[in-house]
Amino acid sequence: MSSERVLNYAPAFKSFLDTSFFQELSRLKLDVLKLDSTCQPLTVNLDLHNIPKSADQVPLFLTNRSFEKHNNKRTNEVPLQGSIFNFNVLDEFKNLDKQLFLHQRALECWEDGIKDINKCVSFVIISFADLKKYRFYYWLGVPCFQRPSSTVLHVRPEPSLKGLFSKCQKWFDVNYSKWVCILDADDEIVNYDKCIIRKTKVLAIRDTSTMENVPSALTKNFLSVLQYDVPDLIDFKLLIIRQNEGSFALNATFASIDPQSSSSNPDMKVSGWERNVQGKLAPRVVDLSSLLDPLKIADQSVDLNLKLMKWRILPDLNLDIIKNTKVLLLGAGTLGCYVSRALIAWGVRKITFVDNGTVSYSNPVRQALYNFEDCGKPKAELAAASLKRIFPLMDATGVKLSIPMIGHKLVNEEAQHKDFDRLRALIKEHDIIFLLVDSRESRWLPSLLSNIENKTVINAALGFDSYLVMRHGNRDEQSSKQLGCYFCHDVVAPTDSLTDRTLDQMCTVTRPGVAMMASSLAVELMTSLLQTKYSGSETTVLGDIPHQIRGFLHNFSILKLETPAYEHCPACSPKVIEAFTDLGWEFVKKALEHPLYLEEISGLSVIKQEVEQLGNDVFEWEDDESDEIA
Repeated sequence: MSSERVLNYAPAFKSFLDTSFFQELSRLKLDVLKLDSTCQPLTVNLDLHNIPKSADQVPLFLTNRSFEKHNNKRTNEVPLQGSIFNFNVLDEFKNLDKQLFLHQRALECWEDGIKDINKCVSFVIISFADLKKYRFYYWLGVPCFQRPSSTVLHVRPEPSLKGLFSKCQKWFDVNYSKWVCILDADDEIVNYDKCIIRKTKVLAIRDTSTMENVPSALTKNFLSVLQYDVPDLIDFKLLIIRQNEGSFALNATFASIDPQSSSSNPDMKVSGWERNVQGKLAPRVVDLSSLLDPLKIADQSVDLNLKLMKWRILPDLNLDIIKNTKVLLLGAGTLGCYVSRALIAWGVRKITFVDNGTVSYSNPVRQALYNFEDCGKPKAELAAASLKRIFPLMDATGVKLSIPMIGHKLVNEEAQHKDFDRLRALIKEHDIIFLLVDSRESRWLPSLLSNIENKTVINAALGFDSYLVMRHGNRDEQSSKQLGCYFCHDVVAPTDSLTDRTLDQMCTVTRPGVAMMASSLAVELMTSLLQTKYSGSETTVLGDIPHQIRGFLHNFSILKLETPAYEHCPACSPKVIEAFTDLGWEFVKKALEHPLYLEEISGLSVIKQEVEQLGNDVFEWEDDESDEIA
């Protein structure tokens, strides 16, 4: 006995969004999409052969691979194209007219379907990603539409079509991208053709529901297109094909003949928003902060603010070159602490500290990497460990090393020779060298070695209420354009500035804020310099690249200066470079013990003699003039 009733439908899919999907969405949002909230394509491969017995619908699994245009399909999987709209603001997501939005997507499926009935199936996700809290708001919709006239009444036939079901299953396995097929006049299964189905009146649809005798809501899409293609069709046989068990057939009847022939149908009924876990028609919220590796969260969070710069302000900013730069900090005192904090804020991942001192009781209040408990311990190792506590993925190393200083006699040549070799090796291993040591003479050897190795040097020095931040020129520049180094203004070689000094002369007596100002400017100078491939360039996406920045707190003024390299510089002149290249450590040893030797090599001694001679000539001229007057 048959019963006639309106055909009911089950939801098309049940969504499962993997953690990797949200991680990839985060990456795309930060690095690629930025403020772009337009539609982005998705691809899913449906496994219709291995549906869990407890499931009422085919699972719709989305992973990081779903964002790939060519998502590799395994055998027997059915590809399904979809899209995601990720909003920039949570209120935009909340205030979206969800029904109108789904109706628009349904019209797109309709337009595609009347061109190719197999294209009227799709899915859409609307989302908002809170990248600070790792909370993701999303709602999946599968546009299912029904024209008013395509309501179907059905009468269940006798279950005697197992052979036909099997033929359809095999056909769909081969034609994995098809959703419908028909029978021709010879009872052979063929691709959908409206001329053939007008005569045979048999339509087979691939189904995603597992509920007994209840097809998925996608069936409405195919029936609406069918009635549009064959408007005078009333009675037909509908085969609901499932790849496992559960296929069934219906004698179907359209409720009325479609009076409309237009492809655009404003009266179309649309549904398809997925219910949440509470069974309500509402979005879902996923909080991944408790699921993700804290180190991975930290890594992504550190880069968050930097990558946001590229959204509007600096789209051409090269963050990778900053992140991959290996930085050597000579000095782990006040300047070293503040410089390192600014570097990790810019995303630098490799920092090496060099210092031979220990933390004194006066240090923790001025040096941000140390605490009271650290007093008496080696600075370099503590500074590196402190950076790792701040950011565990930091590659930070501390090296206890005494920099051989010009004007200071050798005490233990073997140990100082080893320190020299170690310092040179460290300079070779790093890209940028920061000179942040206390004394002038301790800057000489690193300046010389950095010039030899063609490394970029950033120098920061403090006065009581003043500071100097500068970048050294290097030999890559043309000789006529090479910028000066820290010692290019000197008319004498550096000497011992620490012996026979009072306490206020031995300590760095400076206004507390000066170190922070100089440190920040030194790091900003480095990041600006890294944005250009040519050291001679004067501007980058970050602005100017000054040679020297001199600041004065007594009147809060800043000067930008530029000076060329000095041909008799005791640290970077060609004669000094040549002497070091020839003699190596022997040259350094002589310079350490006898600064006048360095003056002879650089030519400063000749300049001093010329100046003295000029002074004598002036005095003689004045004496002659006095005699004439007398």
